[in-house]
Amino acid sequence: MNSEEIIKDTKAYYCLGCGVCTSSCPVARVIPSYSPRLLVEKTLLGFGDEILSDKDLWSCLTCGRCTSRCPSGVDYLNFVREMRVEALAQGQEGFFAHDRILNTIMELQSLELQQDRNFWITDDLGVAKEGEYFYFVGCLPYFDLVFGEGGFCDVGLLSIERARNTVRILNKMGIKPVVSNDERCCGHDLLWNGDLEGFKRLAKLNLKTIKESGAKKVICVCPEGYVTLNRDYRRFLGEHDLEVIQLCQLLVGELREGKLEFIENDSGDSKKVTFHDPCSLGRIADIYEEPREIISSIPGIELVEMERNRADAVCCGTSGWVNCSSCSKQLQIDRLREAEAAGAEVLITACPKCEIHLSCAKYNSDIEISIKDITDLVAENLA
Repeated sequence: MNSEEIIKDTKAYYCLGCGVCTSSCPVARVIPSYSPRLLVEKTLLGFGDEILSDKDLWSCLTCGRCTSRCPSGVDYLNFVREMRVEALAQGQEGFFAHDRILNTIMELQSLELQQDRNFWITDDLGVAKEGEYFYFVGCLPYFDLVFGEGGFCDVGLLSIERARNTVRILNKMGIKPVVSNDERCCGHDLLWNGDLEGFKRLAKLNLKTIKESGAKKVICVCPEGYVTLNRDYRRFLGEHDLEVIQLCQLLVGELREGKLEFIENDSGDSKKVTFHDPCSLGRIADIYEEPREIISSIPGIELVEMERNRADAVCCGTSGWVNCSSCSKQLQIDRLREAEAAGAEVLITACPKCEIHLSCAKYNSDIEISIKDITDLVAENLA
């Protein structure tokens, strides 16, 4: 797809040059020279080939603030994605963090290979090989390799415990989910870093695995996985008959029916927490209230809001493990300071990457606020 086709496909020709995208962009607030509007205007003026080699093409966080606020309906998110596809075809790519380990793992999973990704399943967890519900674990089995104890970038995390807690919660609800050793990365990062063919290979392998399990419903904890399976698989591979459910949606349904109960707080004390809206869960999937309803229903928990919340929330600072820079760290530190200013003792996330990025920033600072995933919070407080 050439630049003229990208302009037409993303309605970039509707750009009014008003600058709302740039004034909304978190990157532009830290790096004044960065401008979503300028990238679009350069392409409209016929300088599309220059954009393909411009490092700013990879600075975009794909957080969606610009697209959600554009008065002309320009799809800047897909403008960036499609330009990256063209850039990658010409040998141009962003600067990958962590020596490209995570991106290499994703690329390897798109090939025919035998994995051992179910090592984390312990005897107390009820899982199945076939059934109605498929738990899409995503990249959690691989994150600890990099961010866990002794990992390449040790920030003291144990991401795989989230997978265990998810199964514990589902078991408590009477669900024995399918967990497959043949599952792959959802492909989100390959797609948004321009590797469309690698993404399609992963998507086809995952759909094949899920369908062979007999599952009709797929449960995702990771917001990026949820959006990718629910929206992008349909967009690039055609319709499928799977019902894709984000865990918070499932939990709220159980909560409203009185099937989800939490431990009573006998101390009378309450802990103040705040919720960080992940970009994919909030602006992209429009899931804002479900996690808040869950958190607020836990005895002894008081939910306080950060100044920027819901659709106005700020990205955790990087996307697709590309261009993790001083800009990213500034955004992360600012977000943690904002949580502290709200009076929160704990910042709750609902995305494994948000937890990783914010924990990394905290690990190298004097910030004391705790960071916890909503899945772990629920598991710890289940009656």
